[in-house]
Amino acid sequence: MGYDKPTPIQEQAIPQILTGRDVLGIAQTGTGKTAAFLLPVLHRLLQSPRGSTRCLILAPTRELAMQIEDNRIGLSYHAPLSGSIVYGGADYNAQERALKGKPDIVTATPGRLLDFLFRGMPDLSKLEVLILDEADRMLDMGFMPDIEKILRRMPEVRQNLLFSATMPPAIERFANQILRDPLRVVVGPTSRPVDLVEQEVVSVGGQDKIRLLLRLLEHGDLRSVLVFVSTKVGASRVWRDLVRAGVPSGVIHSDRTQQERFQALEAFRHGEHRVLVATDVAARGIDVDGISHVVNLDVPRSPEDYVHRIGRTGRAGESGHAMTFVAPDEERKLAAIEHLLKKTFTRRNIDGFRAPPRGDARGDGRGGGRGAGRGDGFERRARFDAPRRGPPHRSDRPQRPDRSGPADPPRQEDHPDRGGGPSQHGDGRRPSHHPGQGPGQHPGDRPGEGQGRGRDQHGSDGPERGPAGAGDLGGSDPARRRRRRGGRGRGRSGPPPTAI
Repeated sequence: MGYDKPTPIQEQAIPQILTGRDVLGIAQTGTGKTAAFLLPVLHRLLQSPRGSTRCLILAPTRELAMQIEDNRIGLSYHAPLSGSIVYGGADYNAQERALKGKPDIVTATPGRLLDFLFRGMPDLSKLEVLILDEADRMLDMGFMPDIEKILRRMPEVRQNLLFSATMPPAIERFANQILRDPLRVVVGPTSRPVDLVEQEVVSVGGQDKIRLLLRLLEHGDLRSVLVFVSTKVGASRVWRDLVRAGVPSGVIHSDRTQQERFQALEAFRHGEHRVLVATDVAARGIDVDGISHVVNLDVPRSPEDYVHRIGRTGRAGESGHAMTFVAPDEERKLAAIEHLLKKTFTRRNIDGFRAPPRGDARGDGRGGGRGAGRGDGFERRARFDAPRRGPPHRSDRPQRPDRSGPADPPRQEDHPDRGGGPSQHGDGRRPSHHPGQGPGQHPGDRPGEGQGRGRDQHGSDGPERGPAGAGDLGGSDPARRRRRRGGRGRGRSGPPPTAI
């Protein structure tokens, strides 16, 4: 396995785990946490009778689960211990047959394991050790409800081991729920990358990120490069651009099949691919020796993801280099990372790739990831501020008068008599009209009001609610009444609303 001497996390955690107590281990990525919990657990399982599943290891991603299983196989090669791995995207029947054999150790992702538990396998009633690796990522990915259901199928008395690279408050609360009087093993500052990783920040416009990456691959000393992109669509786009440029590359994200992910990772591990493009979900399972550079094409959404990303280089005592491409609209995310690491990065500018001022429409349109090719937020907002086309909104349309209630009683001074003749003032004059009002409309009425009383704007007597036959439209001729109503339904009076 290539172990000459224990790493700090192994040196401190292994004796504590052998005591049988719960352990909370916090160590930087790439410091040997997997062997730190596998070696003492394998030793313990050799001391107890076989015939049931006695150890369960939960990992957030299938790549990490495969990495743990590979380490288990290597460390227990000469030991009479069996194991199986359970994760999504693989042959369900083959995994079911393996679980029916009652393996001593099961390595699994929470979702697929829960599917099997609903079918009654594996039997966890005799479980002795529960291991949660990369617990912070499991919480980030929303596995907490699944983990709680899995915990209910285990015996209360067991040893719990929780390992993580970062220690946010959510992990503290989670550890307090499942660990009983744990021994805390902390190697190095929490939420900090290893010191052997040289970190660099490059200011560049969003649309120039891929072009800059190709320039560095062509002229720089980037031998084995892991490129991180925030979205699956962006990762696929970056990968296609690299392949078109003649760069041997692979891509892994959750939309790729398990076979495609495995082939891409193996080709990168064996040097067939110079570049591997990945998303944060897949980052935890990438355990490849000799990665010279990690390139953050997108600034990660959370500062903890930054720690895990650059932890893929500088492993096992080797030096590494991490570069982060920062567009103007990503400065706030970078500031959060600086706050977490308690350091300030110096922005580097490369000739021909200087970042435009913040607010420039070229600042965010990137060749890959969210918002690719759209311009920055200013340009996007302008589309919504433009005048709206098409039919007006409901609130912009003229409202029909409410005729649901009883009509106001006619007023003698401005309404016709029931016989249909216009009313007269005492001096014989017709009632005057306010400018913009139709005949028979009282000042203060809204447009359309009062048009059912008196003569309408077409000069005809309007209908009036009251006893049958009072003020009807044109007597008893149905065709004439329909023409007067303009083809609208019953009970509608007055002219049609004027379009705005």
